[in-house]
Amino acid sequence: MRCSSCSFTTIVCQSTLSPNHFRQEVEYHVTGYRLLAIHAHPDDEASKGAAAMARYAHEGNRVKVLTCTGGERGDILNPGMDRPGVMERITEVRQEEMAEAARVLGVEHEWLGYVDSGLPEGDPLPPLPEGCFALEDPQEVAKRVAAVIREFKPHVIITYDENGGYPHPDHIMVHNVSMIAWEEAGNPEYAPEVGEPWTPQKLYYTHGFVPQRMRLLHDHLFGQGKESPYEPMLKRFEENSSDIMQRVTTQVECGDYFPHRSAALRAHATQIDPDGPFLVSPPEVQAELWPTEEFELAQTRVRTSLPETDLFTGVEK
Repeated sequence: MRCSSCSFTTIVCQSTLSPNHFRQEVEYHVTGYRLLAIHAHPDDEASKGAAAMARYAHEGNRVKVLTCTGGERGDILNPGMDRPGVMERITEVRQEEMAEAARVLGVEHEWLGYVDSGLPEGDPLPPLPEGCFALEDPQEVAKRVAAVIREFKPHVIITYDENGGYPHPDHIMVHNVSMIAWEEAGNPEYAPEVGEPWTPQKLYYTHGFVPQRMRLLHDHLFGQGKESPYEPMLKRFEENSSDIMQRVTTQVECGDYFPHRSAALRAHATQIDPDGPFLVSPPEVQAELWPTEEFELAQTRVRTSLPETDLFTGVEK
């Protein structure tokens, strides 16, 4: 447990590793660091660094997820949720899903309030819809992200790489505005109207789709005589000759919190097929085969040595 002299704060407390255990709000002395994860849509937080966030929250650190859009243009990807009434109230449904995911992970959550851009398809690609997140002024969005940074005062930020993790326009926008906010939040001359300056110490890219991990899960299913949903992904990785592990600097051991990750994924029932690649392998199998989540240290203002096993390595209070 890391110690600090933080003020008393009301947070959701969890006394067991089980994500479904009874939880209650209590006041107690926060003893750790602060971690801010900036994501594009509800469900992104569950597939990118969720177990690490759950671990850090359980250890007494404050963890907040900032979701930039409402995911309004997402398709229903779970056949079990493709029923009348769901798409008609998709905004409310996705808000409810996000609230449940935050609850099971034990993290705080905030909406930035922009409109999902959708994932354009076609050749040539169609224009993005008017008023969507990806068409907003990056400087204005970054100012709002900086306001969250100044209010929450994170020591560490998690965001996406320059490709957005994958080239969704909202993910790329998240990268761009995160980098502006990282540079400017501590500048006293930058947007003084959005709060007192705060300088985060480290910024990471989250890398959730690791080919080596998927290969292990694929081989495990194949060895049991089961069909594997990982094969299409593995083929794409091979075609692109991509190996994200070459960029990974930091692997956080968090296998004990894979049940929390699975519960958060299940909370996003419109987006996550229980028979799909995220959930087909039980969390205990995933923990045995690959017990870490992967990150890339993209920016740091403190000294550290690579590789790392902790996002807070070198961070000063």
